[in-house]
Amino acid sequence: MNKFQHANAQSIKEALSSLGDNWDDMRIIAGGTDLLGEIKNGIVSPKAVINIKTIRDLNFIKYVSGKELRIGALTRIADIEDNTIIKEKFTALWDAARVIASPQLRNMGTIGGNLCQRPRCWYYRGDFNCFRKGGMGCFAFNGENKRHCIFGGHGCFIVHPSDSAPPLIALRAQVKIGSNEGEKIVPLEDFFVGPETDMQRENILKPNEIVTEVIIPDPWPGTRSLYHKRMERNVWDFALVSVAASLSFKGKSCEEARLVLGGVAPIPWRLKNVENYLLGKAINTNVAKRAGELATIGAKPLKQNGYKVDLVKIMVKEALLSL
Repeated sequence: MNKFQHANAQSIKEALSSLGDNWDDMRIIAGGTDLLGEIKNGIVSPKAVINIKTIRDLNFIKYVSGKELRIGALTRIADIEDNTIIKEKFTALWDAARVIASPQLRNMGTIGGNLCQRPRCWYYRGDFNCFRKGGMGCFAFNGENKRHCIFGGHGCFIVHPSDSAPPLIALRAQVKIGSNEGEKIVPLEDFFVGPETDMQRENILKPNEIVTEVIIPDPWPGTRSLYHKRMERNVWDFALVSVAASLSFKGKSCEEARLVLGGVAPIPWRLKNVENYLLGKAINTNVAKRAGELATIGAKPLKQNGYKVDLVKIMVKEALLSL
Protein backbone atom coordinates (compact mmCIF):
# COMPACT_ATOMS: atom_id res chain seq x y z
CA MET A 1 0.00 0.00 0.00
CA ASN A 2 1.32 3.43 -0.95
CA LYS A 3 1.34 6.21 1.60
CA PHE A 4 -1.42 8.81 1.35
CA GLN A 5 -2.60 11.86 3.25
CA HIS A 6 -5.83 11.68 5.25
CA ALA A 7 -8.16 14.56 6.10
CA ASN A 8 -11.53 14.81 7.84
CA ALA A 9 -14.07 17.04 6.11
CA GLN A 10 -16.51 18.87 8.38
CA SER A 11 -18.92 20.00 5.65
CA ILE A 12 -19.96 19.16 2.11
CA LYS A 13 -18.40 22.40 0.90
CA GLU A 14 -15.09 21.53 2.56
CA ALA A 15 -15.07 18.05 1.05
CA LEU A 16 -15.83 19.35 -2.45
CA SER A 17 -13.19 22.07 -2.22
CA SER A 18 -10.60 19.36 -1.50
CA LEU A 19 -11.36 17.35 -4.62
CA GLY A 20 -9.50 17.79 -7.88
CA ASP A 21 -10.08 16.67 -11.46
CA ASN A 22 -7.99 13.50 -11.29
CA TRP A 23 -9.01 10.19 -9.70
CA ASP A 24 -5.34 9.48 -8.89
CA ASP A 25 -5.08 12.52 -6.63
CA MET A 26 -8.05 12.33 -4.27
CA ARG A 27 -10.62 9.77 -3.17
CA ILE A 28 -13.63 10.11 -0.91
CA ILE A 29 -14.01 7.60 1.93
CA ALA A 30 -16.99 6.98 4.21
CA GLY A 31 -17.47 3.46 5.58
CA GLY A 32 -14.34 2.37 3.72
CA THR A 33 -15.53 -1.21 3.18
CA ASP A 34 -14.77 -0.99 -0.55
CA LEU A 35 -12.11 1.70 -1.02
CA LEU A 36 -9.70 0.30 1.56
CA GLY A 37 -9.78 -3.05 -0.21
CA GLU A 38 -8.92 -1.39 -3.51
CA ILE A 39 -6.04 0.51 -1.91
CA LYS A 40 -4.66 -2.57 -0.17
CA ASN A 41 -4.84 -4.57 -3.40
CA GLY A 42 -2.98 -1.85 -5.29
CA ILE A 43 -5.88 -1.20 -7.66
CA VAL A 44 -5.93 2.51 -6.77
CA SER A 45 -3.20 4.62 -5.17
CA PRO A 46 -4.62 8.03 -4.27
CA LYS A 47 -2.35 10.75 -2.97
CA ALA A 48 -4.96 11.80 -0.42
CA VAL A 49 -8.16 10.39 1.07
CA ILE A 50 -10.92 12.74 2.22
CA ASN A 51 -13.06 11.30 5.02
CA ILE A 52 -16.67 12.49 4.76
CA LYS A 53 -18.00 10.32 7.59
CA THR A 54 -17.48 13.37 9.82
CA ILE A 55 -20.13 15.38 7.92
CA ARG A 56 -23.26 15.20 10.07
CA ASP A 57 -25.50 16.74 7.40
CA LEU A 58 -25.22 13.60 5.26
CA ASN A 59 -26.57 11.11 7.82
CA PHE A 60 -30.38 11.16 7.99
CA ILE A 61 -33.64 9.46 7.06
CA LYS A 62 -36.53 11.89 6.51
CA TYR A 63 -40.02 10.90 5.40
CA VAL A 64 -42.84 13.22 4.33
CA SER A 65 -46.10 11.32 3.88
CA GLY A 66 -47.55 11.65 0.41
CA LYS A 67 -44.34 13.16 -0.94
CA GLU A 68 -41.01 11.38 -0.51
CA LEU A 69 -38.38 9.60 1.52
CA ARG A 70 -34.93 11.22 1.67
CA ILE A 71 -31.86 9.30 2.80
CA GLY A 72 -28.49 10.97 3.35
CA ALA A 73 -25.57 9.35 1.56
CA LEU A 74 -23.83 8.59 4.87
CA THR A 75 -26.80 6.74 6.35
CA ARG A 76 -25.67 3.30 7.45
CA ILE A 77 -27.26 0.23 5.90
CA ALA A 78 -28.05 -0.93 9.45
CA ASP A 79 -30.13 2.21 10.05
CA ILE A 80 -32.13 1.52 6.89
CA GLU A 81 -32.70 -2.04 8.07
CA ASP A 82 -33.96 -0.76 11.44
CA ASN A 83 -36.35 1.86 10.02
CA THR A 84 -40.05 0.99 10.41
CA ILE A 85 -41.29 3.34 7.68
CA ILE A 86 -38.89 1.83 5.14
CA LYS A 87 -40.00 -1.66 6.15
CA GLU A 88 -43.69 -0.83 5.71
CA LYS A 89 -43.71 1.49 2.68
CA PHE A 90 -40.43 0.89 0.82
CA THR A 91 -40.22 -2.85 1.42
CA ALA A 92 -37.90 -3.69 -1.47
CA LEU A 93 -35.20 -1.43 -0.03
CA TRP A 94 -35.71 -2.91 3.45
CA ASP A 95 -35.45 -6.43 2.01
CA ALA A 96 -32.13 -5.50 0.40
CA ALA A 97 -30.73 -3.86 3.52
CA ARG A 98 -31.25 -7.09 5.47
CA VAL A 99 -29.12 -9.16 3.09
CA ILE A 100 -26.24 -6.79 2.36
CA ALA A 101 -22.99 -8.39 3.56
CA SER A 102 -22.83 -9.11 7.32
CA PRO A 103 -24.23 -7.25 10.37
CA GLN A 104 -20.73 -5.90 11.06
CA LEU A 105 -20.41 -4.47 7.54
CA ARG A 106 -23.96 -3.10 7.60
CA ASN A 107 -22.93 -1.12 10.67
CA MET A 108 -20.04 0.40 8.70
CA GLY A 109 -21.26 0.60 5.10
CA THR A 110 -23.36 3.51 3.87
CA ILE A 111 -26.09 3.78 1.25
CA GLY A 112 -23.93 6.11 -0.85
CA GLY A 113 -21.01 3.72 -0.69
CA ASN A 114 -23.19 0.75 -1.58
CA LEU A 115 -24.36 2.51 -4.74
CA CYS A 116 -20.84 3.59 -5.73
CA GLN A 117 -18.90 0.41 -4.96
CA ARG A 118 -16.55 -1.05 -7.57
CA PRO A 119 -16.82 -4.47 -9.26
CA ARG A 120 -16.02 -7.67 -7.38
CA CYS A 121 -14.71 -9.45 -10.47
CA TRP A 122 -11.76 -11.56 -9.32
CA TYR A 123 -9.71 -10.46 -12.35
CA TYR A 124 -10.29 -6.79 -11.55
CA ARG A 125 -9.46 -7.41 -7.88
CA GLY A 126 -6.49 -9.63 -8.72
CA ASP A 127 -3.18 -9.22 -10.52
CA PHE A 128 -4.64 -8.88 -14.00
CA ASN A 129 -4.30 -5.77 -16.16
CA CYS A 130 -7.86 -5.88 -17.47
CA PHE A 131 -9.93 -3.31 -19.37
CA ARG A 132 -11.44 -2.02 -16.13
CA LYS A 133 -7.95 -1.08 -14.86
CA GLY A 134 -6.84 0.45 -18.16
CA GLY A 135 -5.46 -2.77 -19.65
CA MET A 136 -6.01 -4.46 -22.97
CA GLY A 137 -8.44 -7.31 -22.35
CA CYS A 138 -11.17 -8.98 -20.30
CA PHE A 139 -9.84 -12.16 -18.75
CA ALA A 140 -13.31 -13.32 -17.70
CA PHE A 141 -14.50 -13.94 -21.26
CA ASN A 142 -12.42 -17.10 -21.64
CA GLY A 143 -11.67 -17.60 -17.95
CA GLU A 144 -13.54 -18.30 -14.72
CA ASN A 145 -16.85 -16.58 -15.46
CA LYS A 146 -19.54 -18.34 -13.42
CA ARG A 147 -20.34 -15.09 -11.55
CA HIS A 148 -20.12 -12.77 -14.55
CA CYS A 149 -22.79 -11.07 -16.63
CA ILE A 150 -25.29 -12.48 -19.10
CA PHE A 151 -26.55 -9.06 -20.27
CA GLY A 152 -24.70 -5.95 -21.46
CA GLY A 153 -21.13 -7.28 -21.50
CA HIS A 154 -19.70 -5.23 -24.41
CA GLY A 155 -16.10 -6.38 -23.88
CA CYS A 156 -16.17 -6.23 -20.07
CA PHE A 157 -18.25 -8.83 -18.25
CA ILE A 158 -18.50 -7.53 -14.68
CA VAL A 159 -21.74 -7.49 -12.72
CA HIS A 160 -22.72 -4.51 -10.62
CA PRO A 161 -22.34 -5.56 -6.96
CA SER A 162 -24.85 -3.23 -5.27
CA ASP A 163 -27.82 -4.81 -3.50
CA SER A 164 -29.48 -1.44 -2.88
CA ALA A 165 -29.42 -0.22 -6.50
CA PRO A 166 -32.03 -2.61 -8.02
CA PRO A 167 -34.74 -1.93 -5.40
CA LEU A 168 -34.08 1.80 -5.44
CA ILE A 169 -34.49 1.90 -9.22
CA ALA A 170 -37.65 -0.20 -8.90
CA LEU A 171 -38.92 2.40 -6.40
CA ARG A 172 -38.20 5.27 -8.86
CA ALA A 173 -35.40 6.73 -6.76
CA GLN A 174 -33.29 9.74 -7.69
CA VAL A 175 -29.80 10.62 -6.53
CA LYS A 176 -28.51 14.07 -5.63
CA ILE A 177 -24.94 14.86 -6.68
CA GLY A 178 -22.91 17.74 -5.26
CA SER A 179 -20.01 19.61 -6.87
CA ASN A 180 -18.38 23.02 -6.63
CA GLU A 181 -20.66 24.11 -9.48
CA GLY A 182 -23.79 23.26 -7.49
CA GLU A 183 -26.18 20.33 -7.14
CA LYS A 184 -28.01 18.18 -9.64
CA ILE A 185 -30.61 15.46 -9.26
CA VAL A 186 -30.74 12.55 -11.69
CA PRO A 187 -32.82 9.37 -11.83
CA LEU A 188 -30.79 6.61 -10.21
CA GLU A 189 -31.31 4.52 -13.33
CA ASP A 190 -29.30 7.15 -15.28
CA PHE A 191 -26.55 7.24 -12.65
CA PHE A 192 -25.01 3.94 -13.78
CA VAL A 193 -23.10 3.40 -17.04
CA GLY A 194 -22.10 0.20 -18.80
CA PRO A 195 -18.78 -0.66 -20.45
CA GLU A 196 -20.07 0.50 -23.84
CA THR A 197 -20.11 4.03 -22.36
CA ASP A 198 -17.04 3.90 -20.11
CA MET A 199 -14.85 0.83 -19.74
CA GLN A 200 -13.28 2.05 -16.48
CA ARG A 201 -16.21 3.57 -14.57
CA GLU A 202 -19.58 2.27 -13.36
CA ASN A 203 -21.37 5.60 -12.85
CA ILE A 204 -21.50 9.19 -14.08
CA LEU A 205 -19.61 10.70 -11.11
CA LYS A 206 -16.68 12.93 -11.98
CA PRO A 207 -13.60 13.11 -9.70
CA ASN A 208 -14.86 16.37 -8.18
CA GLU A 209 -18.42 15.15 -7.45
CA ILE A 210 -19.98 13.20 -4.58
CA VAL A 211 -23.35 11.60 -3.93
CA THR A 212 -25.10 13.47 -1.13
CA GLU A 213 -28.63 12.09 -0.99
CA VAL A 214 -31.09 9.49 -2.27
CA ILE A 215 -34.69 10.63 -2.89
CA ILE A 216 -37.57 8.14 -3.26
CA PRO A 217 -41.11 9.28 -4.10
CA ASP A 218 -43.87 7.99 -1.86
CA PRO A 219 -45.32 4.83 -3.46
CA TRP A 220 -48.65 5.07 -5.19
CA PRO A 221 -51.68 3.58 -3.38
CA GLY A 222 -51.86 -0.16 -3.93
CA THR A 223 -48.11 -0.55 -4.42
CA ARG A 224 -46.23 -3.60 -3.17
CA SER A 225 -42.51 -4.19 -3.53
CA LEU A 226 -39.85 -6.77 -2.69
CA TYR A 227 -36.24 -7.78 -3.26
CA HIS A 228 -35.16 -11.41 -3.63
CA LYS A 229 -31.53 -12.53 -3.80
CA ARG A 230 -29.89 -15.86 -4.58
CA MET A 231 -26.34 -16.41 -3.34
CA GLU A 232 -23.74 -19.15 -3.50
CA ARG A 233 -23.65 -19.03 0.30
CA ASN A 234 -26.62 -18.29 2.53
CA VAL A 235 -25.03 -15.25 4.18
CA TRP A 236 -22.47 -12.52 3.54
CA ASP A 237 -22.23 -12.95 -0.21
CA PHE A 238 -22.92 -11.01 -3.39
CA ALA A 239 -25.89 -11.91 -5.57
CA LEU A 240 -25.64 -14.55 -8.25
CA VAL A 241 -29.00 -13.19 -9.39
CA SER A 242 -31.34 -10.81 -7.63
CA VAL A 243 -34.68 -9.27 -8.57
CA ALA A 244 -36.37 -6.13 -7.29
CA ALA A 245 -40.02 -5.67 -8.13
CA SER A 246 -42.50 -2.88 -7.44
CA LEU A 247 -46.07 -3.33 -8.66
CA SER A 248 -49.06 -1.03 -8.26
CA PHE A 249 -52.48 -2.66 -8.38
CA LYS A 250 -56.01 -1.43 -9.05
CA GLY A 251 -58.19 -4.23 -7.88
CA LYS A 252 -56.47 -7.34 -9.23
CA SER A 253 -54.98 -5.63 -12.29
CA CYS A 254 -51.41 -4.38 -12.45
CA GLU A 255 -51.43 -0.62 -13.09
CA GLU A 256 -47.68 -0.01 -12.98
CA ALA A 257 -44.71 -2.37 -12.84
CA ARG A 258 -40.99 -1.88 -12.38
CA LEU A 259 -38.61 -4.86 -12.31
CA VAL A 260 -34.83 -4.65 -12.00
CA LEU A 261 -32.30 -7.47 -11.93
CA GLY A 262 -28.99 -7.55 -10.07
CA GLY A 263 -26.00 -9.85 -10.50
CA VAL A 264 -26.56 -10.26 -14.24
CA ALA A 265 -25.15 -7.11 -15.91
CA PRO A 266 -22.55 -4.36 -15.46
CA ILE A 267 -25.42 -2.10 -14.37
CA PRO A 268 -28.72 -2.79 -12.59
CA TRP A 269 -30.74 -4.37 -15.40
CA ARG A 270 -34.26 -3.03 -15.83
CA LEU A 271 -36.82 -5.31 -17.52
CA LYS A 272 -38.94 -2.83 -19.48
CA ASN A 273 -40.35 -5.51 -21.77
CA VAL A 274 -41.64 -7.44 -18.76
CA GLU A 275 -43.07 -4.27 -17.23
CA ASN A 276 -45.04 -3.54 -20.41
CA TYR A 277 -46.30 -7.12 -20.58
CA LEU A 278 -47.69 -6.98 -17.04
CA LEU A 279 -49.76 -3.80 -17.48
CA GLY A 280 -53.48 -4.43 -17.13
CA LYS A 281 -53.02 -8.09 -16.22
CA ALA A 282 -53.93 -9.99 -13.08
CA ILE A 283 -50.88 -11.81 -11.75
CA ASN A 284 -51.38 -15.56 -11.91
CA THR A 285 -49.09 -18.53 -12.47
CA ASN A 286 -49.26 -18.39 -16.26
CA VAL A 287 -48.62 -14.64 -16.40
CA ALA A 288 -45.73 -14.91 -13.94
CA LYS A 289 -44.18 -17.80 -15.89
CA ARG A 290 -44.40 -15.88 -19.17
CA ALA A 291 -42.87 -12.82 -17.51
CA GLY A 292 -39.93 -14.96 -16.39
CA GLU A 293 -39.40 -16.15 -19.95
CA LEU A 294 -39.54 -12.60 -21.32
CA ALA A 295 -36.99 -11.52 -18.72
CA THR A 296 -34.27 -13.61 -20.40
CA ILE A 297 -34.65 -12.17 -23.91
CA GLY A 298 -31.25 -10.92 -25.06
CA ALA A 299 -29.27 -12.96 -22.52
CA LYS A 300 -25.84 -14.06 -23.76
CA PRO A 301 -24.39 -16.39 -21.13
CA LEU A 302 -20.70 -17.22 -21.03
CA LYS A 303 -19.29 -20.74 -20.77
CA GLN A 304 -19.86 -21.17 -17.02
CA ASN A 305 -22.85 -18.94 -16.18
CA GLY A 306 -25.72 -20.31 -18.23
CA TYR A 307 -27.43 -21.26 -14.95
CA LYS A 308 -28.20 -17.55 -14.47
CA VAL A 309 -30.69 -17.67 -17.35
CA ASP A 310 -32.73 -20.32 -15.54
CA LEU A 311 -32.39 -18.46 -12.24
CA VAL A 312 -33.77 -15.27 -13.80
CA LYS A 313 -36.84 -17.14 -15.12
CA ILE A 314 -37.53 -18.73 -11.75
CA MET A 315 -36.87 -15.64 -9.64
CA VAL A 316 -39.01 -13.28 -11.72
CA LYS A 317 -41.87 -15.77 -11.58
CA GLU A 318 -41.49 -16.24 -7.81
CA ALA A 319 -41.25 -12.49 -7.17
CA LEU A 320 -44.46 -11.74 -9.08
CA LEU A 321 -46.40 -14.49 -7.37
CA SER A 322 -45.12 -13.30 -3.99
CA LEU A 323 -46.51 -9.83 -4.69
